[in-house]
This record gives sequence, C-alpha cells and structure tokens, in this order.
Amino acid sequence: MDDILIHERKKRWFVWGAVVTCTLAVPLIIGMSNAFRGIATEKATGLAAVAGGLAEAYVTLAAVLAFVLPVTAIFLFSRSFARGHGLRSFFSILCMCWNALMVALAGLSLWLFWVYLPAHR
Repeated sequence: MDDILIHERKKRWFVWGAVVTCTLAVPLIIGMSNAFRGIATEKATGLAAVAGGLAEAYVTLAAVLAFVLPVTAIFLFSRSFARGHGLRSFFSILCMCWNALMVALAGLSLWLFWVYLPAHR
C-alpha cells in the first residue's frame, strides 16, 4: 500500500516539475511573437529587433521566471526519482540541467546589469 502511495506521489512531483519547466517557455513564445510582429510592422532587421521583443516579455515577470520557477522545478524533479523508471529519471535529469542553466543565465544577466556594466561606464 505504501509503495503505491509513494509511486503516485513521485509521479505527481514529476508532472508538476514538467509543468513548471514548460512554463519557462511562455515568455519566450510571447517575446518571439512580439518581436516578429514588430519586425513585420517596422520593416526592421537584425538582432536588435528580436532582442527588443524578448526583453519586453522577460522584464514583465523576470524575478519569478528567472529564479523561483527553475528552483521549484529542480526540487520537484529531484523528488520524483524512482527505481524502475529509467526514462522518467533521464527526463528529470535533463530538465534539472535545463533549469540550472536558466538560473545560471539569470544570475549572469543580473551580475552584468548591476555589477559589470556600471563599473565600465
């Protein structure tokens, strides 16, 4: 009986970890759609046009998307490991690495914005 409950709990943690990880892609999708819409209306080209749309999407929910969601997803995926579920464990590790990369990039961007750039002005 306990094994079934533990298995169901780990399965639920895995599903919620996957949902939280996929939530990180929402601003990217919104930013890309805004960027392409802006490129089409302004007849703009180059990286600056795309970066403007992405920046607008990420600034809106930056703190939540950059730190809270990836850390929550890493926690949920770390709790979802179960013996006999190799594919789920592989996907969990892959998503944990993706979320760790997102946290590292968010930390790097904050460091660049608040430490590196003001020192070189």
